[in-house]
Amino acid sequence: MSAPAIYLAGATASGKSALALRLAKRLGGEIISVDSMQVYRGLDIGTAKPSAVEQGEVPHHLIDVVELNESFDAAQFVRFAKQAVAAIRSRAARPIFCGGTGLYFRALFDGLGDSPPGEDSLRAELEATPMEALLDELKAKDLLAFEAVDRQNRRRVVRAVEVIRLTGQSYSSQRTGWNATGQAPANLFCVTREVDDLNTRIHSRVDRMFEHGLVAETESLSKRGLSENRSACQALGYRQVLGHLDGELGLADTVELVKARTRQFAKRQRTWFRNQLNCQPVEWAAGGSVDGCCERLLGMLC
Repeated sequence: MSAPAIYLAGATASGKSALALRLAKRLGGEIISVDSMQVYRGLDIGTAKPSAVEQGEVPHHLIDVVELNESFDAAQFVRFAKQAVAAIRSRAARPIFCGGTGLYFRALFDGLGDSPPGEDSLRAELEATPMEALLDELKAKDLLAFEAVDRQNRRRVVRAVEVIRLTGQSYSSQRTGWNATGQAPANLFCVTREVDDLNTRIHSRVDRMFEHGLVAETESLSKRGLSENRSACQALGYRQVLGHLDGELGLADTVELVKARTRQFAKRQRTWFRNQLNCQPVEWAAGGSVDGCCERLLGMLC
């Protein structure tokens, strides 16, 4: 009988990717990325995509699967992920899911739900509504969705409010089984860190991204159509650098803005994983090694 898959979630900069890599090496596993932005070719620095060396050491899946001018959603993720699992099993390897896109985890576990298609007239009305008003409406009608959504991502906020108005029901309730958090699969873990430690890691990561050429990468991607992709252009880091390139902020202020937005995003991720997934926490203390964390995790596996 094949060993069960492993699911490793966690906030950005928590160290989950390094842990998944070490785990894969120990267990003969292959990694399936659960990241809504690493699927895009070219979004490398800003998404902290595994390096060519890391991908050479352990096979990775669902990275660089679509171009910037293509769309990608949870339904495609589920389809690609199932194909990846079949391929991994055919090699007698162990699937290790790793990422921070909670929506994709839930779609994989519980299905996609029955949210209705958009309505042009309503969408146009919502697109013209001030963001503050949209967020007030979402908070009043669906606190769970309000806490989980990226509140800087206008497209996602508009969609949540649109679904609520079209159906008269909360957005979060229209996901099959999404409130049944007790139905989590075996070996579902969440890497956790103290908030101050995580924020320190976030700041260091953002600094490295800019040092390694995030501005130049974004400028190059902009020429290839990044701004036209409504999903990809919302990616953390790229969104703010596009504003910098348009003259909205100087570089130093842009760096600080990316750090602030990333801290906010990590907070929403922690809320999501706490409320929406019945994860087993894997605590990673400040200064702790990836080997030590890996050993603890190995002792928790089914």
